[in-house]
Amino acid sequence: MNELDKFIEYLSVEKNYSKYTISDYHDNLELFLKYLDSIDMPLNRVDDNTIRNYIVVMYNDKLSKKSISQHISSLRSFFKYLVNNKYINEDPTLLISNPKVDKRLPHSLSVNEVEDMLAKPKQDDTLGLRDALILEMLYSTGVRVSELVSIKLGDINYSDKTIKILGKGSKERYVLFGTPCANLITKYLNDSRSILNVKNSDYLFLNARGGNITTRAIRDIIDKYDTDINGHVSPHTLRHTFATHMLNEGADLKSVQELLGHENLSTTQIYTHVSNERLRNVYLKTHPRAREK
Repeated sequence: MNELDKFIEYLSVEKNYSKYTISDYHDNLELFLKYLDSIDMPLNRVDDNTIRNYIVVMYNDKLSKKSISQHISSLRSFFKYLVNNKYINEDPTLLISNPKVDKRLPHSLSVNEVEDMLAKPKQDDTLGLRDALILEMLYSTGVRVSELVSIKLGDINYSDKTIKILGKGSKERYVLFGTPCANLITKYLNDSRSILNVKNSDYLFLNARGGNITTRAIRDIIDKYDTDINGHVSPHTLRHTFATHMLNEGADLKSVQELLGHENLSTTQIYTHVSNERLRNVYLKTHPRAREK
């Protein structure tokens, strides 16, 4: 087993990272190791100049600043692991800084856009009913797409309208859902899932063959119903929209943080910029002293 394989095993067994995070680490580091092969550089001789030269290569390959930052983060974790396990003596990433990424406000939908999108799936159709619940649950709960596909029947508490979610780092939290989502869950279980469940699965969402639905399939489903919306809609767009609408209606930041499963409040604070921008627009349009003469 080479050092990369050992590191990936460490992330899986000891750090308990999700398979999606582990896949990103593996892909990033595999590209770096291929670069080392191309310049005939052994892993234990890598220094900060090697890392900087690799960053230049990534810039030349037109990678975005965000993508480069993710690669650097992967390298930082990898070399820290190598130092801790005595494979190398010094960490070559200690003097490396991430590129300054331009902050972009997350794209969110208006209430009308969400309502129009949620109304599109045909609920008298087996897969249409499933799709309706998928869209409703993404917007009503704000869960990540990876969390959505992992929901099992036993995770849903119908009496208090909560769902147990296994989030990043295998941390559990509970999200809430309202009456429209509760009604759709009941209808889906009775009229759709009972037909799809040919493999006796424990998972809530199934594909047309009765298997567990994938994150890729969820993205395809959203693409199918976002045709009238300006701009691309992803599962994360619905998560952004959930948070933005909660704050716009007066929810406190700490509650939204807990519902989203953010470890740090600073991650959630980007949504206050969205809400503040809405308030600015309202102020400029309505206050007599703010209007242009």
